[in-house]
Order: sequence, then structure tokens, then C-alpha cells
Amino acid sequence: MASATASAARAAAAGSVEEEPSGSGVRSSVVLFYRILRANILTLVGFVLVVVVSVTALLVVVVPPITHLILGHSLSILPYPPLDTNAFPYYQAPSLAHPFGTDQNGADVFSNVVAALPTDLGIGFFVAGVSLVLGGLLGLVAGFWDTPGTLSGAASVTIMRLTDIFLSFPTLVLALAITATLGRGEIESEIAILATWWPFYVRLTRGEVLSIKTQPYVIAARAAGVPESRILFRHVVRNLLEPLAVYFTMDVGTVIVTYSTISYIGVGVPASIPEWGNLMYGYQDLLLTAPWTVWSVTGAIFVTVLGFSLLGDGLRDILDPRSRRIVASPGRQSSKLEPSS
Repeated sequence: MASATASAARAAAAGSVEEEPSGSGVRSSVVLFYRILRANILTLVGFVLVVVVSVTALLVVVVPPITHLILGHSLSILPYPPLDTNAFPYYQAPSLAHPFGTDQNGADVFSNVVAALPTDLGIGFFVAGVSLVLGGLLGLVAGFWDTPGTLSGAASVTIMRLTDIFLSFPTLVLALAITATLGRGEIESEIAILATWWPFYVRLTRGEVLSIKTQPYVIAARAAGVPESRILFRHVVRNLLEPLAVYFTMDVGTVIVTYSTISYIGVGVPASIPEWGNLMYGYQDLLLTAPWTVWSVTGAIFVTVLGFSLLGDGLRDILDPRSRRIVASPGRQSSKLEPSS
């Protein structure tokens, strides 16, 4: 009788789940995401900054071709053409017409800074993304198939020794040397940074894989005869997503700083392309006479990198199941140290 009652209860519960609207799962995920952001104000600030920066860069790129297709002529969200010389009086202080003032060439600094945003942000995402895929795959091979005395073990040793060689050089110095060898240009600079960036993901991924392989659930899966391919995708890869996503988010800002440094030194993109490093090089002599030019560029870099750093740090709470359980209930948001039930 008791088992029949329990079966009926389970059937009723299953029925109630089936009748639940399909959109409730998405709605609950959005609510949980909002609660996690609200529980950490710095994560919320980072999320807002990243959204604003990303949307602005997207609008700078897509608005001109879309308006040209619809209206027959291109429009831009920029108030003035970037790098437009002799368009305005020189060294104008910030005002309503020119929020960041004008530079020594009579160009609007705000337009220059915003026009450079898609270039720097796109390179940050591209370099970090390619490094994540390439370094992640190599680190996965080096960590999961590291059995000594086998072909896969030899491949693992080769990957790690090659990684150690690249990591033995200072990243910026090696990137500058490669850029100087390949020549100045956007593609050449991206290749130079990529050549120095992937080893960090190899080291991170391999360390995480070696840690996951020793977990009890992986050992139990092997003891139960679960195929290696299933263990790889179901247990190893799934548990790699959290640390790699956090590191990638924070790494975008680091790539932007490195790329801007290369351009500032003079071996990055040509000066005719709006880019924060190029702007810094052109404004470096104006720090005392027209400081708003330097502050505008450095402020843009600071806000962008800060946004990705705060968001990456907050992703640990968003992706960590323990943190999600703690903030899942509104009544438990006030204490993050309370043990989960």
C-alpha cells in the first residue's frame, strides 16, 4: 500500500513537471542569473560595462553598412569622422560638443576613442578565443593521454616541452620580436600575440585535467567500465568549462593591454588605423598641455579591462554550483558563508 502511494505521488509529481510551461526553465535561469549578479555588486558593474562596451563596438561596425543598405547612404553613431584633421580648433577642452575635447590635429578625441573600440575589442576576443581553442585542445591531449611509454605519452611530453620553451620568454618581448620580424600590420600583430598566448591555456587546461582525473567520480566511472570517450566528454570536458570560461573572460582585457602596448611602441597597426595604442603614442606629448587627450584613451582602456576583470571574477560565482545553491533562495542572499542544505 505504501509503495502504491509513493508511486502515485511520483506520478503526480511527474505530471506536474510535464504540465509546467516550457518557458519556466528559461525564466528561472534568468532570475537566478539576476540574483547572482545582484548578490555581488562588482559582478553587476562588470557585466554592465562589458555589455555597454560590446554593444557600442557592434554599433560602430554594423550601423554604417545597414544604413547604407536601407537609406542609400551611410550613417554612423560617431559624432564626427575619426582622425579628421583640421576639422575643429586645436586643443579644445572637453565640452558638450566635444566630450573628450580635441587634439593637436583638430580632431574630436571622443570619435577617435570610440572608433578604435571595435579594433581593440575584436582583437582581444579573437586572440583569446583562438588561444583558448588551440591551447585547450593541446592541454586536453597532454593531460588526459599522458601515459608514459605510449605514443600518446610521447605526444604529451612533446606538447609540454614546446609549451615550456614559449613560456621561458617574456610574453611582451617575444611578441615584439615576432611583430618586428613579420612587419607592421594588424594581422601580423595578431599572429605575434597568438604565438605567445596559447601556452598559458595549455598549462591551465593540463593542470585542470590532471586534477579532474583523480576525482572519485572519474575513478568510479573507470572501475565501472565506462568508455574513455564518455569519461572525457561527460566528466573531464564539462568540468573544464568553468575555469576556462573564467580565464578567457579576464584574458580579453589582458590581450587588449598587450596589443595596445605593441601599437604604442610603434610595431603594431599603422597609424592610419584608429587604435588605442596609436592614439596614446600620438597624445603622449600632450599630458601637460592637453591632458584630456591622454586621460580619454587611458580611461577607455581602464574601463574596458576593468569590466572584463570584474565579470570574469564574478563568473566563478555564476558557474559554481555551490554559489548558485546559496543564492537560489532570496532569503539566503545575505549570507554567502551559510552552508548549503
